[in-house]
Amino acid sequence: MSTFTSVVCAGFLGLCSVSSAAWAQGISGDVGAGLSYQPHDPTGSRYETRPVPYLDLDWGDVSLSTDDGLTWSALNTHGLTAGPYINYLSGRTSNGALQGLRNVSDMAEVGGFVQYAPADFWRVYAQLGQAVGGGHSQSGTLGKLGGELGYPLGGGIIGSTGLVAHFADARQANTFFGVDNNEAAATGFRPYNAGGGLQNVTLSQSFAFPLAPHWALLTSASWVHLVGSVANSSIVRQAGEVNQGQVQTAISYTFD
Repeated sequence: MSTFTSVVCAGFLGLCSVSSAAWAQGISGDVGAGLSYQPHDPTGSRYETRPVPYLDLDWGDVSLSTDDGLTWSALNTHGLTAGPYINYLSGRTSNGALQGLRNVSDMAEVGGFVQYAPADFWRVYAQLGQAVGGGHSQSGTLGKLGGELGYPLGGGIIGSTGLVAHFADARQANTFFGVDNNEAAATGFRPYNAGGGLQNVTLSQSFAFPLAPHWALLTSASWVHLVGSVANSSIVRQAGEVNQGQVQTAISYTFD
């Protein structure tokens, strides 16, 4: 079993064991499947279409979602929740324009979150975590600070707007945006050492269209703007994009 798989399994079992009462309450939420058209890697070197699951499930204080991963609300009072989480971090296959750069392993992100959501239709949150299970020098610190607002649009259609700032330390930034001397000689990219701090700002707009009882069509579009040190990476300047987009669509089933 790989280190990444071991970490994910251990985190899943750990979170579930501390909230066994949640299972007795039953599962509620949404589950589905769809497609995403998105950058191949954070530098935006090319785009690709990927099948993606859609999950937004709750078992009492334990939640599993496509965006936030597996979370346990150890603190849950008056709209304020906080606790640990584990999430999936996609790696990078260095082919095409990135041929000659090192591959980046799939990893897990383990950390803690705090969220304030006094009503179902809006929330603000922060996360701080550590990437684990990667290769040498590929496991750094990551953070998020964001907010989301939902609203009805009539005819059962629900809209949602989100804004998220992503942060990373220098080690994690260099995982995708750095170029060492050996890679520079193999690729033609200028040597580059990325620094830590704010990496990107992501603005997203989503809609849920009812199709039938319990069934909905979900759509989402996101704009990602790289900033600071990562925006100046030689990979981004020579082969990628500072401004990137992503669109997703899925069919979901809601159950209580």
